[in-house]
Amino acid sequence: MVLRRLVAGLAAIVLVAEAAVLVLVHIVLGRTTANQSMSIAGSDPEVMSKATYAMGAGMGAFLLLCAVLAAATALRDRSPGRFARVVLISAAVTHAVLGMLAVGLVGWAAFVTLMLILCLLVLILTLYPAARQDGERAERREGDGGGPPGHAGGPPPPGELKPTGP
Repeated sequence: MVLRRLVAGLAAIVLVAEAAVLVLVHIVLGRTTANQSMSIAGSDPEVMSKATYAMGAGMGAFLLLCAVLAAATALRDRSPGRFARVVLISAAVTHAVLGMLAVGLVGWAAFVTLMLILCLLVLILTLYPAARQDGERAERREGDGGGPPGHAGGPPPPGELKPTGP
C-alpha cells in the first residue's frame, strides 16, 4: 500500500530533522551555560554544560534510531518487529508528554509540531498489521480457534449451546 510507505518515509525524514534541531538546541544551551558560568543552586557550570551536550546527543541518537526503524519499515513495507514497535511506541509517548508540556512552556506552534510527529508515529504503528495477529487470524481460519469446523470463532450458535456444569 502506497499510503503506508509514504507515512513511514515521511516520518523518517521528519524524525531526522527533529533530531538535528534538538541536537543544535542542546549545543546552543550547553555553550550558553559554559560561557555565562551559570550555576543553579551551586551546581558546577562545566558539569551542567557537559550534561546538556550528553542529553542532546542521547535525544538525537534516539530520534535517529526511530528514523532508521521507520525508514526500514517503509522500504520493506512490512510491519515493524517487536523491538521496533517498542521503540516507536516509546517515541510516541515521549512526543505526547512533550506536547502537553510545550503548550504552556513554548507555545501552540511547538504543540502542533509535536502532535503532527505523534500522528505520524501512531500511523506507522496502526497502518501495518502486527505479524503475530496475522498468524493468529490464519490459525482461526483453519479451524483451530476452538469452534466447530467451518465456524469462524466466537460463541456457538444458540442451538448448539450445551450445559457445562454437573
